[in-house]
Amino acid sequence: MKEEQNLSQSEEKEVVNNLEEESVEDNEVVNQDETQSNDEMTNEAPSELELLQKQLDEETNRHLRLRADYENFKRRAQLDRESAEKYKSQGILSNLLPVLDNFERAMQVETVSEESQSLRKGLEMVYKTLVEATEREGLQVIDAEGVSFDPNLHQAVMTETDDSKESGVVLQELQKGYKYKDRVLRPSMVKVNE
Repeated sequence: MKEEQNLSQSEEKEVVNNLEEESVEDNEVVNQDETQSNDEMTNEAPSELELLQKQLDEETNRHLRLRADYENFKRRAQLDRESAEKYKSQGILSNLLPVLDNFERAMQVETVSEESQSLRKGLEMVYKTLVEATEREGLQVIDAEGVSFDPNLHQAVMTETDDSKESGVVLQELQKGYKYKDRVLRPSMVKVNE
């Protein structure tokens, strides 16, 4: 009977050992499964995280571009407003240039009678008032005769040779040119020395 007890104790030990080994193996399998699932999760999580980070970066860049576009728009609008304010009279002054030309032509006509002289005086007064009003708005006559030809201010329509003057000098102004502030409304039509 002792033998049976010994045997049963040894069997018990063996069974316990077997159970422990199975438990260890099961734990190893579970640990391996957990490790694999953790690896899978870490592989998945960074990819999701990377994807989210990429989306965030794209949205941030888009936001920054939109802000920059908006700032550029505001700056352009401000410059347009300033330009419109600065050059507000340009259209009306451009329309008045032919009126000034016609006054100048009318005043070049020879007056013989006393009546025509008084009419000429009235024209001169109106012309002078009109010139003063346009000058107050910023209209300026472009100097032409005797100055060097400047293609930004003058339009050469004829050339002539005059040995007494330098080459490239304006010999005669055929039509007055005008500037409005820093813009040329109409260049002077000139005859230039070759």
